[in-house]
Amino acid sequence: MADLRPGSTPGELIVRDGDRVVRVFAIADGGTTWVFHDGVTYEHVEQRTARARGGAPAGSLTAPMPATVVHVKVKPGDEVKRGDILIVLEAMKMELPVRAPADGRVTAVHCEPGQLVQPDTSLIEIGPPESPTDAEPRRGTA
Repeated sequence: MADLRPGSTPGELIVRDGDRVVRVFAIADGGTTWVFHDGVTYEHVEQRTARARGGAPAGSLTAPMPATVVHVKVKPGDEVKRGDILIVLEAMKMELPVRAPADGRVTAVHCEPGQLVQPDTSLIEIGPPESPTDAEPRRGTA
């Protein structure tokens, strides 16, 4: 059985399996965990058996660790689907896509490319998707 211990830097893990020692980096955000090893990014998404109240949007998305904003792919008012990439961060020389946790509408973007962001800093806010009654009213003929 492998032995897993924290490394000397945030997100670093040392895995020992017999004589083999491997250094990996891991980041978790909500139900998603990214593991970086040997130049490859592995993404594990927790499979949930029950949806939380119709898959309501999580609200504010934050940086899981200190990172630099590489791309912002949305703007306020954009409709997004669960799993859409909203922003791309760079941390530990790896690109980290931040995905929409549920269907919704972007209500605010609080970052821009090149900006250094800290953990728990709000990057993007997501509200409920626009309903047909929220759309611009139709004009009838009189």
